[in-house]
Amino acid sequence: MSYFDHEKLDVYRASIRFNVLADTIIEQLPRGRSYLADQLQRAGTSVLLNIAEGAGEYASNEKIRFYRMAKRSATECAAILDLCQELRLIEEKFYAEGRELLARIVAMLIRMAQGAYQSGSHTTGPAHAHAHAHEMSAP
Repeated sequence: MSYFDHEKLDVYRASIRFNVLADTIIEQLPRGRSYLADQLQRAGTSVLLNIAEGAGEYASNEKIRFYRMAKRSATECAAILDLCQELRLIEEKFYAEGRELLARIVAMLIRMAQGAYQSGSHTTGPAHAHAHAHEMSAP
């Protein structure tokens, strides 16, 4: 079976785990809080999709742009979790797990953007992207 570039990334797998958790949180939000549910769902999905788009991009400056967008969406998710916790809408275990996943995701995205920047924003093409594919996976 062949894989897409993004499927090899730890940050992508962590983002999937966050989106599954976010879905659990959304299901538990009370009626009248659909604005939080919608925003969490959109922001979480944005993290996942921007990681995939960035991984599939050859131009370093475009990779960086997608990873930065994913990072911004991840911090948006963290803010939504903070609000939900302050409003006592989610269980502490979901809040803690979500924050932990998001902190990991943000840290990996920062390293990936820095790695793409160091490889040169003027460099494009599959040969260069393939040469640095393993550097983007974070432990």
